[in-house]
Amino acid sequence: MTSETTVTTGGARRESRRRGVWPLVRDILVILVVAVLVSFLIKTFLVRSFYIPSGSMEQTLQVKDRILVDELTPRFGGYDRGDIVVFRDPGGWLPVESVPEQSLPVQAVDWLLSVVGISAPDSKDHLIKRIIGVGGDHVVCCNPLGQITVDGTPIDETPYLDLADGQTAPEVVSFDVTVPEGSLWVLGDNRDHSRDSRYNVDQPSQGFVPIDNVVGRAFLITWPLPRFGALDFHHDVFDGIPDAR
Repeated sequence: MTSETTVTTGGARRESRRRGVWPLVRDILVILVVAVLVSFLIKTFLVRSFYIPSGSMEQTLQVKDRILVDELTPRFGGYDRGDIVVFRDPGGWLPVESVPEQSLPVQAVDWLLSVVGISAPDSKDHLIKRIIGVGGDHVVCCNPLGQITVDGTPIDETPYLDLADGQTAPEVVSFDVTVPEGSLWVLGDNRDHSRDSRYNVDQPSQGFVPIDNVVGRAFLITWPLPRFGALDFHHDVFDGIPDAR
């Protein structure tokens, strides 16, 4: 009788432990699923994480910087000259690269990391530049000082341009464009090392970026930690331009 009672009691304890572990595992799974869903919604409608694959925006942005992009605010307020924007290739801006096939587990891990904001696997499929002209702007390069003019007003871009020692202006790449409504004219801060609107006038987009291609406005460097901080749009550079919009 004692032996049977001991076996029964031991089995009950093991069963109780199993029942005690499952609710904990279930709760952890629920928390993870909710966290992934919330992160997915935030990333889809509010902010996205990207990393910088090239030096075209130096010194404002360095190679391998990680940034956050505001997707929501521009939907209501639009974009302004000076904003730094991430956008999908309008066609022909990026070189065609062969992408190696990945196994399903690797794809699943990449997707999960991108959802929670740890990874940004599609960064190389996007570009990041500064807006110089918006719809209706007449943008010309350059005046005798090497400055771009917008609607006849020269702009002093020295606060953000990455110039070599002794260089007072970027190398002149002439253009004279009027930006169509619903499009942007964008240039890199590292002007002499940026394949931007100037070099894509022979592409289907004629060098303009349709606003529908814009993911959002970059606003924060999140990594590396010593560079953590808000991005400066230098809107004051464009203050002298008559706003006829």
